[in-house]
Amino acid sequence: WLHGSASTDGSALRVRVRWLLIGSLGASNLAGAATAIVLASFVMPGPSVFVRELAWVNFIVVPAYLVIASVIGTLWSLAHGLRVLDWITAERELTERERLITLRLPGVLTAIHGVMWLAGLVLFATLYAVVKPAVVPNVAFSIVLSGTVTFASSFLLSEFALRPIAAHALTEGPPQRRITFGVGVRTVVFWAAGSAVPVAGLMLVALTALVRGEVSVGEMSIIVLALGGVTLLAGFSLTVLSTRATTAPIRTVYSALSRVRQGDFESKIVVFDGTELGRLQAGFNDMAAGLRERERVKDLFGRHVGEDVAQVAMSQRVELGGELREVAVLFVDVVGSTRIAATRPPTEVVEVLNRFFAVVVDEVGAHGGFVNKFQGDAALAIFGAPAELPDADCKALQAARKMIERLEREIPEFSAGIGVSAGSAVAGNVGAESRFEYTVIGDPVNEAARLTELAKSVPGHVAVSMRALEGSCDTAERVHWREYRQVKLRGRTEPTRVAVLAID
Repeated sequence: WLHGSASTDGSALRVRVRWLLIGSLGASNLAGAATAIVLASFVMPGPSVFVRELAWVNFIVVPAYLVIASVIGTLWSLAHGLRVLDWITAERELTERERLITLRLPGVLTAIHGVMWLAGLVLFATLYAVVKPAVVPNVAFSIVLSGTVTFASSFLLSEFALRPIAAHALTEGPPQRRITFGVGVRTVVFWAAGSAVPVAGLMLVALTALVRGEVSVGEMSIIVLALGGVTLLAGFSLTVLSTRATTAPIRTVYSALSRVRQGDFESKIVVFDGTELGRLQAGFNDMAAGLRERERVKDLFGRHVGEDVAQVAMSQRVELGGELREVAVLFVDVVGSTRIAATRPPTEVVEVLNRFFAVVVDEVGAHGGFVNKFQGDAALAIFGAPAELPDADCKALQAARKMIERLEREIPEFSAGIGVSAGSAVAGNVGAESRFEYTVIGDPVNEAARLTELAKSVPGHVAVSMRALEGSCDTAERVHWREYRQVKLRGRTEPTRVAVLAID
């Protein structure tokens, strides 16, 4: 809700980011300045800054500098930011140099505010030294302590506010060249700013009090409590900001991984981190792209060879050769395909063939088989390979019966013949090492092809071998068939007992 959507246009995005920067950095610097004033005025031991001769510094110079520094820092930051982000307003592709400068922008903006703090340190140390040198250590320590914490928090807030800009700059992934500190270095730096520096300051105050011996127990207690509170608050704030900056990219990856586990391979992460965490985000996108490509290839592979064959090919070592299997074979062929091709436009023939094969594939799949190959206007379907199929003979007969009913009803433009046979055949990969296909070779395939020729001239247009009918079919299926006669099929030496549909 702060950053807006990914579709926000460049001008609107830059305005949104500008106000985020002004608000967050303004609040951070204001809190730091207030902390420095409280420490120097009421907490640090030694001479008080509230003396008559310092009134003009305390009540005129300090407020004036805070206003002037805020205005200069804001205008300086905006001018630099507008110049760097010119590419996003123009909505053009940024160069590699512009990308690096854009990703370094949080550090530059933080440095600008750091210059304001350094200038304030020099100015106030000089002014207080001219009037009352004894208060300079307390003032300098208060500014350094508050400025260090503010500097670290400003960097984290700048990174957060500029995250949408970084996402645009990292569209193509993180640059190979490192542009900022890694997570490990940043963690140490923020620990130092939020904990080590305040604790070191507390120890320094205690050491000064011991050397001078001018601090009472009550005053020392107030100092310890105040600096301890600053340490706890600063450490907690920087730890929260740093942790959120570190975990935000990780959370995006975890969320996207959850979607991938649920099958959403279109998941993509917006890369917005310039550290190694950004490389993690980009790595996920590369992985997701690979998974999408794998799924696409798997889908195409399954469409070409059948889902069962594809599954077997992907789950085990692929090699030439096959195994002897008990299968049922269904062959379907269009009647008068030559005449149809000669009398109809090719586009119309293809359209009707696609509707024809859609019925074939649907019924074969519904009964546990798979279409092994398309041969022009014919199709070969296998039941029982590559996956085992109980009652493959009966499933093939059921598929043939349902198929011819649907073809006559849904594809009246074509007539078709269907042949079904069953028996032992070799199922496996045939071809060469560089190019092969899964197929079934054996007598049932030849017999089914010859029965298809016969089917075109028998009642019901389906001819099946009695071997398939008597194999394992129950009575409920057999009542749909009747024995036709013995036929000596072309290319075979022995006559084949043929059954056809029992049509009333």
